Amino acid sequence: MMACMFRIRDLFSPRINVLNETGIMPEFHVLDFGCGPGSYVGPASKIVGESGKVYALDVSPLAVRMVKKYAEKNRLTNVETIQSDRETGLPDATLDLVLLYDTLHHLRNPQGILAELHRVLKPGGTLSASDHHLGEEDITTRITAGGLFTIAEKGKKTFRFIKTSQNTPPVQRGR
Repeated sequence: MMACMFRIRDLFSPRINVLNETGIMPEFHVLDFGCGPGSYVGPASKIVGESGKVYALDVSPLAVRMVKKYAEKNRLTNVETIQSDRETGLPDATLDLVLLYDTLHHLRNPQGILAELHRVLKPGGTLSASDHHLGEEDITTRITAGGLFTIAEKGKKTFRFIKTSQNTPPVQRGR
């Protein structure tokens, strides 16, 4: 049901328009944290190309299976799925961009997750966030509170945050 609603939304508001605000480029390595059924995976995969990579992470096994099936059906060889509530399993400083869309309001331990995202982003990497369940001030406060990210720009649909040079604090357990 939810996947059907997303397809209808995507017809009226293509996800490529949202991704255009992120600064995504060919060869980027991108993490879609809380990817759900993968609305951003296809467009991101096309933009980053064969030399890039898109990691789609979700806590839901159903969401991960949907993305895996979509990637196989569309021969998206640069897409990899991760089932997790926080740990990415990715090496330090390997990502250019993290997408955190409509997920922030669900997080029980946002600072722990932001610490993980900070860890896997390259120096100066971008965290692109939006959440229609939260107001603008709430989004910016939650993401900048730990000092791991600073706000760079507010777009029409997203906020762009830049990874600070601050060391990542120890990660606390729990989502």
